[in-house]
Amino acid sequence: MAYADLVFTGGPVFLADGARARSSAVAVSGERIVALGADVSALIGPGTEVIPLDGRILVPGFQDAHVHPLWGGLDMMRCDLSGDRTRDAYLARIAAYAAEHSDHEWILGGGWTMSAFPGGTPTAADLDTAVPDRPAFLPNRDGHGAWVNTRALRIAGITRETPDPADGRIERDAAGEPTGTLHEGAMSLVNRLLPPEPPERLVEALLTGQRYLHSFGITAWQDAIVATQYGDAGDPLPAYLSAAASGALTARVVGALWWDRHRGLEQIDDLVAARAASTVGTFRATTVKIMQDGVAENFTAAMLEPYCDGHGHPTANDGISFVEPAVLREAATRLDELGFQLHFHAIGDRAVRECLDAVEAALRANGPRGNRHHISHIQVVHPEDVPRFRALDVTANMQMLWASLEPQMVELTLPFLGDPRSSWQYPFGDLVRSGATLAAGSDWSVSSPNPLAAMHVAVNRRSAPTESEGDYEPFLPEQALDLGTALAAYTAGSARVNGLDDTGTLRVGALADLALLDRDPFDAPSEEIGLTRVLGTWVGGRRVYAAD
Repeated sequence: MAYADLVFTGGPVFLADGARARSSAVAVSGERIVALGADVSALIGPGTEVIPLDGRILVPGFQDAHVHPLWGGLDMMRCDLSGDRTRDAYLARIAAYAAEHSDHEWILGGGWTMSAFPGGTPTAADLDTAVPDRPAFLPNRDGHGAWVNTRALRIAGITRETPDPADGRIERDAAGEPTGTLHEGAMSLVNRLLPPEPPERLVEALLTGQRYLHSFGITAWQDAIVATQYGDAGDPLPAYLSAAASGALTARVVGALWWDRHRGLEQIDDLVAARAASTVGTFRATTVKIMQDGVAENFTAAMLEPYCDGHGHPTANDGISFVEPAVLREAATRLDELGFQLHFHAIGDRAVRECLDAVEAALRANGPRGNRHHISHIQVVHPEDVPRFRALDVTANMQMLWASLEPQMVELTLPFLGDPRSSWQYPFGDLVRSGATLAAGSDWSVSSPNPLAAMHVAVNRRSAPTESEGDYEPFLPEQALDLGTALAAYTAGSARVNGLDDTGTLRVGALADLALLDRDPFDAPSEEIGLTRVLGTWVGGRRVYAAD
């Protein structure tokens, strides 16, 4: 008899199948599941590793359908501001980092939150107090804006005469002078001057990010931007190919090739060539990422109606559609015909509609091709567009962690969206009720990659205890999900988006991508979901993380 290599016994085991069924045991041989339930006992031999569950739950490995691991890892290796929340704490950390790295030509890092500064816009004058002698470039936690000091502004030649780029904005004072915050495309005025990171450091950053994601039970992901120098951190694609070729890439990864909004349809041939050259080991680049708008906090998310001025009065600004809608429809049609999956970034209701319109155009031209297109973020969705996700077979890629009240939402979003638009945010419940397919991702390093913290928000519509920035009421609680739905989105739903059909559910013959949790969150009050920890992570039956 062939004995199993690994057996989990004593349940519970969440299968993440359509019935949300459970089992009591799992047996693994090689990289695949070979038995479930009572059948496993005969497979335990002298060399079998047996792990008693003892009330701890085993689930399919989580899959992050929108994440940036290399950039997150690089942030951890630079001046990492993600653990702080106030202006003074940021300045102290930056000053200490600058003092410790006196040999660095530039001070790089990021992760600050907009709510720590009036209007969400820090100043060069403040940053000069921490870094007076060298240029500094520090993107915020969502990557849609950057804090720069006076040295950086001068090196880039940014003055009151510098025009705003078409896809961004230079924050200015009443006299028109740049104040030190660059939004969206305006960041490129500085980051194009940054010294490139050596290739080996980018591989190190990727593997740092991978270790961190494995610690949260994540076994697969979709990197939402590869094949571009987007931002200041370099192109992740060569690092993935290197790590995959060496075997250091232990996760299963889909890369989303960047659609350059400054080019047109002529780039499609380049994307086809990049896809052909980018399948190595557990990595493949079969998706195209199209960023259709910015973010609501800096008024670049594309809205159907103009933003409010904070007092309920409309302004003249309705955000930015980065890709002209007619071009978007043509690009989607051609890419769909070529077998690419489309991964859209859409925050505002106009951007969401433009992306749905693009998929609709592709379906009309090509018919259903099963490319599993998805729209990430879906912050503001007009109610008329909710049923279109199911009708067009577009997966709603949720960043669940964002669907709560916290300072950035309360101070920098709600007053400028106004009613009724504020009530259209993160309509997860409506999407489920309309029959939409759900997937989940974190957008790390924008926010925590912890799936349990995200599921906590999906169920409670309040921040998890580990992420809370204040005592707020549940945010639009009618849009809450049950835990089983949220867990299925982070496993089976994201596996579908990633085209990893041998993963995402636990069944005989499936790949043994697994996460062991320290408790069964279904047995505890919903307010404790976010306290759940991951004890172990396995990819293809191989343990890639063990908690201390």
